[in-house]
Amino acid sequence: MNKLLTVIAVFCVAVLVTFLLPTHGEAEVYDNVIRLHVIANSNSEEDQSLKLKVRDAVLAAANGISVDTSDVKEARMIFEQNIDVLKASAEKCIMDEGYFYNVSVCLTEESYPTKNYESLCFPAGEYLSLQVKIGDAVGENWWCVLFPPLCMSVATEMTAADALINVGFSSEQYKIITDTSKASYTVRFKILETIENVINN
Repeated sequence: MNKLLTVIAVFCVAVLVTFLLPTHGEAEVYDNVIRLHVIANSNSEEDQSLKLKVRDAVLAAANGISVDTSDVKEARMIFEQNIDVLKASAEKCIMDEGYFYNVSVCLTEESYPTKNYESLCFPAGEYLSLQVKIGDAVGENWWCVLFPPLCMSVATEMTAADALINVGFSSEQYKIITDTSKASYTVRFKILETIENVINN
């Protein structure tokens, strides 16, 4: 009886892995996206306001150096080569606002939860991230999609669909993040998030 239960349990896990782990195009989404993650010094009203101003400064700098880029590998290389430029934009913003916080800027892999951006829904998982830490970096954070350029504060006449297509998203990848009207996608993203949390903890 115990052996039968073990077989059934293994079968159920196998089915769960087959249908819920990133085998439906999510992995390609992770590989084609660069996120922006800005962490405030604290949760004070002043530090949270500063966070958004630093965000805008970094976005403006990032948009300026990658405006003609349509390849994620090239975008990563550009950001890596211009980390000092991005950091300088954050430092100038902080100084202009009358603060003296240190700031660190780096490209790193980070775990993100399922996140909705209006008509888009990005699955939970590991993404390359341009991480900006202000001061003690213990305040609430802010994130968006840096590449493709979907951050609202650098929005242009280009639609989200155009931005995704321009950087080579396949029809399947596009469907994954835009089919937010279908509950199955959001549910699967949440389950992926739960599985990842269990694995990491």
